Amino acid sequence: MANRVMRAEFEGTVVAESGDTTVVEGNHYFPRESLRAEYLRPSKAISLCYWKGLARYHSIEVGDRRMGAVAWYYPWPAPWIRKIKDRVAFGPGIRVREVKRS
Repeated sequence: MANRVMRAEFEGTVVAESGDTTVVEGNHYFPRESLRAEYLRPSKAISLCYWKGLARYHSIEVGDRRMGAVAWYYPWPAPWIRKIKDRVAFGPGIRVREVKRS
């Protein structure tokens, strides 16, 4: 029986894959351990969501290709949204799609 998983790709390179994503506001939040850490770079970007809290960002770098501040996470999410703690979501430029795994 095939399992369905979500995959995040940057220009054809898989940067995350998991069968355990959490969806909030249409974004799939991937468990941190599902990320291909070798492609993530810390970013100085931050933002504030009034109901989730303070977001921090990563840039994605694959070879000489780079996309700045395109992956975000909430290190200390608000109590009512704790389900996204230790999870990362991706913005435009990162293709997130469902794939079948056998």
